[in-house]
Amino acid sequence: MKYKDLFIDFDDTLYDTYGNSVIALEETYEAFGLARYFANPQVFYDAYWQTNIDLWTQYAKGEITRDYLIVERFRRPLSVGEGLNVTEAYCLEMSDRFLKFCSSKPGVVDGAHELMDYLRNKGYRMHMCSNGFHEVQYKKLKACGLKDYFDTIILSEDAGVNKPAPQFFDYALQRSGAQRASTLMIGDNLQTDIMGAMAAGLDALFFNRYPEYEKTSAPTFTVTSLRDIMKIL
Repeated sequence: MKYKDLFIDFDDTLYDTYGNSVIALEETYEAFGLARYFANPQVFYDAYWQTNIDLWTQYAKGEITRDYLIVERFRRPLSVGEGLNVTEAYCLEMSDRFLKFCSSKPGVVDGAHELMDYLRNKGYRMHMCSNGFHEVQYKKLKACGLKDYFDTIILSEDAGVNKPAPQFFDYALQRSGAQRASTLMIGDNLQTDIMGAMAAGLDALFFNRYPEYEKTSAPTFTVTSLRDIMKIL
């Protein structure tokens, strides 16, 4: 067996972050009575998702801080509404409520528990590698029942740098005690997970959930479902 250690991304690789967040965003919209300010809730949702993608991309590159992301991801979509006084305090309150809703959701990507059972039974050491926020990730892990599969939880806040920086993967190797040559990174994000790992000298398995990435990646392995990973490892 070539690989002994697996670095595994969490959000949208195992945990259905997008699906859970869609539900949580609707709950947040209702909890704050945002229908008073938006004629159509979809306007708010669309603005949120576009903002979220932009900010997380910047955060992964180290261009913005965690605190800026937390405020700005709600300030921008709220600013599209009519007659709403968008203060930092209001954004922070909304963020706290949204994250509380999110982190309580148990939804996982199809096949996640089956895959993790398989990998554990095969004897792999598994290490979660995530850019997510410390207090949120542990709540998500508890909610979805995946925490006990991992030998190590490695978060960017602890590493002091985000994926795809090589220093993140160096930190992950140090924390886990894994060897570069016998470690495989598994993730759904082409830039942060796959290109980041390969630049750090690691093999990488791309969980390709989005067809637009198909022709742009050159990872060690590519799968389109989590169950396909069981055919490789």
